[in-house]
Amino acid sequence: MSKSLRLSEKWFRRGLWLVALVFASFLIGLGSTVVSDLPQVERVRGIDDFIDLRAAQPLRATIQAADTTEEQAERDLAQIRLKLNAAQQASANARETFGNWLATRRATAQPDQDSELIARTKALDAFKQKEDALQREVNAQRQTLLDAQQGQQRARESLAVLERDAQVKLDAEYRRIELRVFAYRLALTLPLLVVAGWLFAKKRKSTYWPFVWGFIFFALFAFFVELVPYLPSYGGYVRYVVGIVVTVLVGRYAIVALNRYLARQKLAEQQPDQVRREELSYDTALARLGKGVCPGCERPVDLKNGEIDFCPHCGIGLFDHCGLCETRKSAFSKFCHACGSSAAPHVEPVAPVLPVTPGPPVPPVLDARPAN
Repeated sequence: MSKSLRLSEKWFRRGLWLVALVFASFLIGLGSTVVSDLPQVERVRGIDDFIDLRAAQPLRATIQAADTTEEQAERDLAQIRLKLNAAQQASANARETFGNWLATRRATAQPDQDSELIARTKALDAFKQKEDALQREVNAQRQTLLDAQQGQQRARESLAVLERDAQVKLDAEYRRIELRVFAYRLALTLPLLVVAGWLFAKKRKSTYWPFVWGFIFFALFAFFVELVPYLPSYGGYVRYVVGIVVTVLVGRYAIVALNRYLARQKLAEQQPDQVRREELSYDTALARLGKGVCPGCERPVDLKNGEIDFCPHCGIGLFDHCGLCETRKSAFSKFCHACGSSAAPHVEPVAPVLPVTPGPPVPPVLDARPAN
Protein backbone atom coordinates (compact mmCIF):
# COMPACT_ATOMS: atom_id res chain seq x y z
CA MET A 1 0.00 0.00 0.00
CA SER A 2 2.93 2.33 0.62
CA LYS A 3 3.54 2.76 -3.12
CA SER A 4 0.07 4.24 -3.56
CA LEU A 5 0.42 6.79 -0.74
CA ARG A 6 1.44 10.39 -1.12
CA LEU A 7 5.01 11.23 -0.05
CA SER A 8 3.87 13.37 2.87
CA GLU A 9 1.41 10.69 3.94
CA LYS A 10 4.21 8.10 3.97
CA TRP A 11 6.32 10.23 6.33
CA PHE A 12 3.32 10.98 8.51
CA ARG A 13 2.61 7.26 8.81
CA ARG A 14 6.24 6.56 9.68
CA GLY A 15 6.05 9.24 12.35
CA LEU A 16 2.88 7.72 13.73
CA TRP A 17 4.55 4.30 13.87
CA LEU A 18 7.36 5.95 15.81
CA VAL A 19 4.75 7.35 18.19
CA ALA A 20 3.34 3.83 18.59
CA LEU A 21 6.79 2.43 19.42
CA VAL A 22 7.59 5.21 21.89
CA PHE A 23 4.19 4.76 23.55
CA ALA A 24 4.80 1.01 23.75
CA SER A 25 8.28 1.56 25.25
CA PHE A 26 6.88 3.71 28.07
CA LEU A 27 4.12 1.18 28.72
CA ILE A 28 6.69 -1.63 28.75
CA GLY A 29 8.86 0.28 31.23
CA LEU A 30 5.91 0.86 33.53
CA GLY A 31 4.77 -2.75 33.21
CA SER A 32 8.27 -4.10 33.91
CA THR A 33 8.49 -1.97 37.04
CA VAL A 34 5.15 -3.26 38.29
CA VAL A 35 5.99 -6.88 37.47
CA SER A 36 9.41 -6.69 39.11
CA ASP A 37 7.78 -5.47 42.33
CA LEU A 38 5.23 -8.29 42.40
CA PRO A 39 7.46 -10.75 44.35
CA GLN A 40 7.65 -8.20 47.18
CA VAL A 41 4.06 -8.92 48.11
CA GLU A 42 5.27 -12.29 49.44
CA ARG A 43 7.26 -12.48 52.67
CA VAL A 44 10.79 -13.79 52.25
CA ARG A 45 11.04 -17.21 53.87
CA GLY A 46 14.13 -18.88 55.29
CA ILE A 47 15.09 -22.28 56.56
CA ASP A 48 14.53 -21.17 60.17
CA ASP A 49 10.82 -20.81 59.39
CA PHE A 50 10.52 -24.59 58.93
CA ILE A 51 13.25 -26.12 61.13
CA ASP A 52 12.66 -27.50 64.64
CA LEU A 53 14.28 -24.64 66.57
CA ARG A 54 14.05 -26.41 69.96
CA ALA A 55 16.29 -29.16 68.58
CA ALA A 56 18.39 -26.99 66.29
CA GLN A 57 19.37 -24.23 68.74
CA PRO A 58 21.36 -26.54 71.11
CA LEU A 59 23.10 -28.12 68.13
CA ARG A 60 24.03 -24.72 66.74
CA ALA A 61 25.31 -23.66 70.15
CA THR A 62 27.37 -26.84 70.34
CA ILE A 63 28.82 -26.19 66.89
CA GLN A 64 29.64 -22.59 67.79
CA ALA A 65 31.28 -23.63 71.07
CA ALA A 66 33.22 -26.37 69.26
CA ASP A 67 34.40 -23.82 66.71
CA THR A 68 35.61 -21.54 69.48
CA THR A 69 37.31 -24.40 71.30
CA GLU A 70 38.90 -25.64 68.09
CA GLU A 71 40.27 -22.22 67.22
CA GLN A 72 41.66 -21.72 70.74
CA ALA A 73 43.15 -25.23 70.76
CA GLU A 74 44.85 -24.61 67.43
CA ARG A 75 46.35 -21.34 68.70
CA ASP A 76 47.55 -22.96 71.95
CA LEU A 77 48.88 -25.96 70.05
CA ALA A 78 50.90 -23.70 67.79
CA GLN A 79 52.44 -21.93 70.80
CA ILE A 80 53.25 -25.19 72.61
CA ARG A 81 54.80 -26.66 69.45
CA LEU A 82 57.12 -23.67 69.26
CA LYS A 83 58.12 -24.21 72.88
CA LEU A 84 58.55 -27.94 72.27
CA ASN A 85 60.76 -27.31 69.27
CA ALA A 86 62.89 -24.92 71.35
CA ALA A 87 63.13 -27.45 74.20
CA GLN A 88 64.05 -30.23 71.80
CA GLN A 89 66.74 -28.05 70.25
CA ALA A 90 68.12 -27.10 73.67
CA SER A 91 68.10 -30.74 74.77
CA ALA A 92 69.89 -31.80 71.59
CA ASN A 93 72.51 -29.09 72.08
CA ALA A 94 72.99 -30.11 75.71
CA ARG A 95 73.42 -33.77 74.77
CA GLU A 96 75.95 -32.85 72.15
CA THR A 97 77.89 -30.70 74.63
CA PHE A 98 77.71 -33.43 77.23
CA GLY A 99 78.96 -35.99 74.76
CA ASN A 100 81.94 -33.81 73.89
CA TRP A 101 82.71 -33.17 77.54
CA LEU A 102 82.39 -36.86 78.41
CA ALA A 103 84.80 -37.79 75.64
CA THR A 104 87.31 -35.27 76.98
CA ARG A 105 86.98 -36.56 80.52
CA ARG A 106 87.60 -40.11 79.40
CA ALA A 107 90.66 -38.96 77.60
CA THR A 108 92.05 -37.09 80.60
CA ALA A 109 90.70 -39.56 83.22
CA GLN A 110 90.43 -36.91 85.94
CA PRO A 111 88.49 -38.27 88.97
CA ASP A 112 87.90 -34.77 90.36
CA GLN A 113 85.35 -34.12 87.60
CA ASP A 114 82.83 -36.69 88.89
CA SER A 115 80.74 -33.98 90.56
CA GLU A 116 80.58 -32.04 87.33
CA LEU A 117 79.53 -35.22 85.55
CA ILE A 118 76.69 -35.62 87.96
CA ALA A 119 75.66 -31.99 87.50
CA ARG A 120 75.72 -32.22 83.74
CA THR A 121 73.72 -35.44 83.87
CA LYS A 122 71.11 -33.72 86.04
CA ALA A 123 70.97 -30.82 83.56
CA LEU A 124 70.34 -33.25 80.74
CA ASP A 125 67.60 -34.86 82.80
CA ALA A 126 66.04 -31.44 83.35
CA PHE A 127 66.04 -30.70 79.62
CA LYS A 128 64.46 -34.10 78.97
CA GLN A 129 61.80 -33.53 81.64
CA LYS A 130 60.93 -30.14 80.16
CA GLU A 131 60.73 -31.69 76.72
CA ASP A 132 58.47 -34.45 78.00
CA ALA A 133 56.22 -31.94 79.77
CA LEU A 134 55.81 -29.90 76.61
CA GLN A 135 55.13 -33.05 74.63
CA ARG A 136 52.37 -33.93 77.09
CA GLU A 137 50.89 -30.46 76.65
CA VAL A 138 50.98 -30.93 72.88
CA ASN A 139 49.21 -34.25 73.20
CA ALA A 140 46.63 -32.69 75.52
CA GLN A 141 45.93 -29.88 73.07
CA ARG A 142 45.66 -32.40 70.25
CA GLN A 143 43.16 -34.35 72.30
CA THR A 144 41.18 -31.17 73.01
CA LEU A 145 41.24 -30.27 69.31
CA LEU A 146 40.15 -33.78 68.32
CA ASP A 147 37.31 -33.79 70.87
CA ALA A 148 36.10 -30.41 69.59
CA GLN A 149 36.23 -31.58 66.00
CA GLN A 150 34.39 -34.79 66.72
CA GLY A 151 31.75 -33.02 68.80
CA GLN A 152 31.31 -30.47 66.08
CA GLN A 153 30.99 -33.21 63.46
CA ARG A 154 28.31 -35.01 65.44
CA ALA A 155 26.39 -31.77 65.98
CA ARG A 156 26.68 -30.88 62.28
CA GLU A 157 25.37 -34.28 61.24
CA SER A 158 22.37 -33.97 63.56
CA LEU A 159 21.75 -30.40 62.41
CA ALA A 160 22.07 -31.46 58.74
CA VAL A 161 19.22 -33.93 59.25
CA LEU A 162 16.99 -31.18 60.64
CA GLU A 163 18.03 -28.75 57.90
CA ARG A 164 17.40 -31.34 55.20
CA ASP A 165 13.84 -31.84 56.40
CA ALA A 166 13.38 -28.07 56.68
CA GLN A 167 14.82 -27.54 53.19
CA VAL A 168 12.20 -29.87 51.73
CA LYS A 169 9.47 -27.77 53.35
CA LEU A 170 11.18 -24.54 52.24
CA ASP A 171 11.41 -25.75 48.64
CA ALA A 172 7.71 -26.62 48.69
CA GLU A 173 6.93 -23.16 50.05
CA TYR A 174 9.09 -21.57 47.34
CA ARG A 175 7.11 -23.48 44.73
CA ARG A 176 3.87 -22.21 46.24
CA ILE A 177 5.24 -18.66 46.28
CA GLU A 178 6.36 -19.06 42.67
CA LEU A 179 2.87 -20.18 41.71
CA ARG A 180 1.29 -17.28 43.56
CA VAL A 181 3.63 -14.76 41.92
CA PHE A 182 2.90 -16.35 38.55
CA ALA A 183 -0.81 -16.04 39.30
CA TYR A 184 -0.25 -12.33 39.98
CA ARG A 185 1.58 -12.00 36.66
CA LEU A 186 -1.18 -13.93 34.92
CA ALA A 187 -3.89 -11.77 36.50
CA LEU A 188 -2.03 -8.71 35.25
CA THR A 189 -1.21 -10.01 31.78
CA LEU A 190 -4.42 -11.76 30.70
CA PRO A 191 -6.59 -8.61 30.84
CA LEU A 192 -3.93 -6.82 28.80
CA LEU A 193 -4.10 -9.57 26.18
CA VAL A 194 -7.91 -9.45 26.13
CA VAL A 195 -7.91 -5.66 25.71
CA ALA A 196 -5.18 -5.91 23.07
CA GLY A 197 -7.20 -8.52 21.16
CA TRP A 198 -10.30 -6.33 21.28
CA LEU A 199 -8.31 -3.30 20.12
CA PHE A 200 -6.76 -5.32 17.30
CA ALA A 201 -10.16 -6.54 16.15
CA LYS A 202 -12.08 -3.26 16.50
CA LYS A 203 -9.74 -0.28 16.66
CA ARG A 204 -6.54 -1.04 14.74
CA LYS A 205 -7.72 1.11 11.82
CA SER A 206 -9.26 3.89 13.89
CA THR A 207 -8.05 7.48 14.06
CA TYR A 208 -5.89 6.79 17.11
CA TRP A 209 -4.31 3.61 15.73
CA PRO A 210 -0.75 4.50 16.91
CA PHE A 211 -1.86 4.22 20.53
CA VAL A 212 -3.77 1.04 19.72
CA TRP A 213 -0.70 -0.61 18.20
CA GLY A 214 1.50 0.70 21.00
CA PHE A 215 -0.76 -0.99 23.53
CA ILE A 216 -0.77 -4.19 21.45
CA PHE A 217 3.05 -4.24 21.39
CA PHE A 218 3.07 -3.68 25.14
CA ALA A 219 0.63 -6.56 25.75
CA LEU A 220 2.67 -8.93 23.57
CA PHE A 221 5.87 -7.96 25.39
CA ALA A 222 4.17 -8.50 28.75
CA PHE A 223 3.04 -11.97 27.66
CA PHE A 224 6.21 -13.27 26.01
CA VAL A 225 8.78 -11.57 28.28
CA GLU A 226 7.10 -10.98 31.63
CA LEU A 227 4.92 -14.11 31.78
CA VAL A 228 6.15 -16.98 29.59
CA PRO A 229 9.70 -17.21 31.10
CA TYR A 230 8.15 -17.57 34.57
CA LEU A 231 5.74 -20.30 33.54
CA PRO A 232 6.13 -23.23 35.99
CA SER A 233 7.75 -26.23 34.36
CA TYR A 234 7.16 -29.34 36.50
CA GLY A 235 9.52 -31.31 34.32
CA GLY A 236 8.34 -29.64 31.13
CA TYR A 237 4.75 -30.91 31.34
CA VAL A 238 3.16 -27.53 32.05
CA ARG A 239 5.10 -25.69 29.37
CA TYR A 240 4.49 -28.31 26.71
CA VAL A 241 0.78 -28.49 27.57
CA VAL A 242 0.46 -24.70 27.51
CA GLY A 243 2.36 -24.63 24.22
CA ILE A 244 -0.02 -27.20 22.74
CA VAL A 245 -3.10 -25.30 23.98
CA VAL A 246 -1.82 -21.96 22.65
CA THR A 247 -0.90 -23.54 19.32
CA VAL A 248 -4.33 -25.15 19.01
CA LEU A 249 -6.10 -21.89 19.83
CA VAL A 250 -3.98 -19.83 17.44
CA GLY A 251 -4.25 -22.49 14.74
CA ARG A 252 -8.01 -22.71 15.15
CA TYR A 253 -8.30 -18.93 14.93
CA ALA A 254 -6.15 -18.93 11.79
CA ILE A 255 -8.22 -21.71 10.19
CA VAL A 256 -11.53 -20.01 11.04
CA ALA A 257 -10.20 -16.65 9.80
CA LEU A 258 -9.04 -18.26 6.55
CA ASN A 259 -12.39 -19.93 5.97
CA ARG A 260 -14.22 -16.68 6.69
CA TYR A 261 -11.92 -14.84 4.30
CA LEU A 262 -12.50 -17.42 1.58
CA ALA A 263 -16.26 -17.26 2.19
CA ARG A 264 -16.20 -13.47 1.97
CA GLN A 265 -14.17 -13.62 -1.22
CA LYS A 266 -16.53 -16.17 -2.75
CA LEU A 267 -19.54 -14.05 -1.80
CA ALA A 268 -17.86 -10.91 -3.12
CA GLU A 269 -17.11 -12.57 -6.46
CA GLN A 270 -20.83 -13.17 -6.88
CA GLN A 271 -21.61 -9.46 -6.49
CA PRO A 272 -21.95 -7.13 -9.48
CA ASP A 273 -18.80 -5.45 -10.72
CA GLN A 274 -19.85 -1.97 -9.59
CA VAL A 275 -20.67 -3.15 -6.06
CA ARG A 276 -17.33 -4.90 -5.70
CA ARG A 277 -15.53 -1.84 -7.01
CA GLU A 278 -17.20 0.41 -4.45
CA GLU A 279 -16.18 -1.90 -1.60
CA LEU A 280 -12.50 -1.64 -2.58
CA SER A 281 -10.62 1.40 -1.35
CA TYR A 282 -8.50 3.32 -3.81
CA ASP A 283 -5.22 2.70 -1.96
CA THR A 284 -5.93 -1.00 -1.55
CA ALA A 285 -6.72 -1.43 -5.24
CA LEU A 286 -3.54 0.37 -6.33
CA ALA A 287 -1.42 -1.58 -3.85
CA ARG A 288 -2.73 -4.91 -5.18
CA LEU A 289 -2.30 -3.82 -8.78
CA GLY A 290 1.27 -2.85 -7.96
CA LYS A 291 1.88 -6.41 -6.80
CA GLY A 292 0.49 -7.85 -10.03
CA VAL A 293 -2.62 -9.37 -8.49
CA CYS A 294 -6.31 -8.77 -9.01
CA PRO A 295 -7.72 -6.18 -6.57
CA GLY A 296 -10.88 -8.26 -6.18
CA CYS A 297 -9.72 -11.85 -5.68
CA GLU A 298 -5.96 -11.24 -5.14
CA ARG A 299 -4.99 -13.89 -7.69
CA PRO A 300 -2.08 -13.26 -10.10
CA VAL A 301 -3.01 -11.50 -13.35
CA ASP A 302 -0.78 -10.54 -16.28
CA LEU A 303 -1.44 -6.81 -16.17
CA LYS A 304 1.11 -6.16 -18.93
CA ASN A 305 -1.05 -8.01 -21.42
CA GLY A 306 -2.86 -5.32 -23.40
CA GLU A 307 -5.73 -7.65 -24.27
CA ILE A 308 -6.78 -8.38 -20.68
CA ASP A 309 -9.47 -5.99 -19.46
CA PHE A 310 -11.15 -8.26 -16.91
CA CYS A 311 -9.84 -10.64 -14.27
CA PRO A 312 -10.01 -14.19 -15.66
CA HIS A 313 -10.61 -15.52 -12.13
CA CYS A 314 -13.40 -13.33 -10.72
CA GLY A 315 -14.47 -11.20 -13.68
CA ILE A 316 -13.92 -7.78 -12.10
CA GLY A 317 -13.01 -5.01 -14.55
CA LEU A 318 -9.32 -4.13 -14.53
CA PHE A 319 -9.09 -1.78 -17.54
CA ASP A 320 -11.60 0.41 -19.31
CA HIS A 321 -11.50 3.33 -21.73
CA CYS A 322 -11.65 7.02 -21.03
CA GLY A 323 -15.08 8.43 -21.78
CA LEU A 324 -13.50 11.46 -23.46
CA CYS A 325 -10.44 10.30 -25.38
CA GLU A 326 -11.12 6.54 -25.43
CA THR A 327 -7.63 5.77 -24.09
CA ARG A 328 -7.25 2.40 -22.35
CA LYS A 329 -6.61 3.01 -18.66
CA SER A 330 -6.89 1.32 -15.28
CA ALA A 331 -10.47 0.92 -14.19
CA PHE A 332 -9.46 2.02 -10.67
CA SER A 333 -7.82 5.31 -11.72
CA LYS A 334 -9.64 8.46 -10.72
CA PHE A 335 -8.38 10.42 -13.70
CA CYS A 336 -7.35 9.58 -17.23
CA HIS A 337 -3.59 9.53 -17.65
CA ALA A 338 -3.86 10.69 -21.28
CA CYS A 339 -6.23 13.67 -21.12
CA GLY A 340 -6.61 14.24 -17.36
CA SER A 341 -10.36 14.08 -17.43
CA SER A 342 -12.30 12.58 -14.56
CA ALA A 343 -12.55 8.82 -14.70
CA ALA A 344 -16.14 8.76 -13.56
CA PRO A 345 -17.97 5.78 -15.03
CA HIS A 346 -19.48 6.56 -18.40
CA VAL A 347 -23.24 6.10 -18.33
CA GLU A 348 -24.90 5.25 -21.59
CA PRO A 349 -27.87 7.47 -22.36
CA VAL A 350 -31.16 5.74 -21.92
CA ALA A 351 -34.04 6.54 -24.30
CA PRO A 352 -36.95 8.10 -22.50
CA VAL A 353 -40.00 5.98 -22.12
CA LEU A 354 -42.95 7.76 -23.78
CA PRO A 355 -46.35 7.43 -22.18
CA VAL A 356 -48.88 5.35 -24.17
CA THR A 357 -51.87 7.46 -25.30
CA PRO A 358 -55.11 5.44 -25.15
CA GLY A 359 -56.91 5.18 -28.53
CA PRO A 360 -60.67 5.16 -29.26
CA PRO A 361 -62.64 2.37 -27.72
CA VAL A 362 -62.89 -0.75 -29.83
CA PRO A 363 -66.48 -1.85 -30.39
CA PRO A 364 -67.28 -5.32 -29.26
CA VAL A 365 -67.40 -8.02 -31.88
CA LEU A 366 -70.90 -9.42 -32.27
CA ASP A 367 -71.48 -13.11 -32.72
CA ALA A 368 -72.89 -13.53 -36.30
CA ARG A 369 -73.90 -17.13 -35.84
CA PRO A 370 -77.65 -17.78 -36.16
CA ALA A 371 -79.50 -18.57 -33.07
CA ASN A 372 -80.83 -22.01 -32.74
